Amino acid sequence: MSDGRTAEIMIAEARKAFWVMVGFLGLIWIVQIVNWAAGYGLSYSYGIRSWQLDGLPGIVSAPFLHWSWGHIEGNSGPLFIFGFLAAYRGVKKFFGVTALIAVTSGLGAWFTAAPSTVGAGASGLVFGYFGYILVRGAFDRHLIDIVIGVVMGLCFAYQFTGLLPAEGIGWQAHLFGFLGGIAGGYLFRERRVAASSGPPAVSRGRDSASPGPAGDSRSALLKEIEDLGL
Repeated sequence: MSDGRTAEIMIAEARKAFWVMVGFLGLIWIVQIVNWAAGYGLSYSYGIRSWQLDGLPGIVSAPFLHWSWGHIEGNSGPLFIFGFLAAYRGVKKFFGVTALIAVTSGLGAWFTAAPSTVGAGASGLVFGYFGYILVRGAFDRHLIDIVIGVVMGLCFAYQFTGLLPAEGIGWQAHLFGFLGGIAGGYLFRERRVAASSGPPAVSRGRDSASPGPAGDSRSALLKEIEDLGL
């Protein structure tokens, strides 16, 4: 596939990722208005009720529900940033990663939270996307994604405190969502086809020498940036 065609595909997927996250944020804010008007009864009714079988469907509905305006405001920014970065290389893969994170986060909270605790909020997805973008570059061997992971890890280092036990915070959903994101980085990694074997090219003379590992890495990074249109 030509470089131009690759760049077009990546830009198209990034555009889809942007609108997917805009749509998701719009949906959870609409649900929040209804939930607020109902005295947050939706969160109690459709959240994850730990250790209760009838609370398992909350794994699907809980990410759309929040407990207050401050709760949804705190989740919205990181959700959009991490969600977009998790989706920009392919929306189809992103949906698979999202499903994995939601299940691991929800089941983890259901099994480990205190009995009859009700959990709700998109923070499990936030931490899952965070974990995913931290490791995706290493599993996919995309240098630009490694750089993104390092930058996000440094800029949002405070997020790691949300993985620690704390009173009144659903840290279990955070922790298992984060682990689900790391697992997603591995399970949804790009499978590369091994290059066909054959006799190595023979270079003659100093001018035709191969650039070596450092040059290859630099060229790969430049190509990634060029493909993204940066």
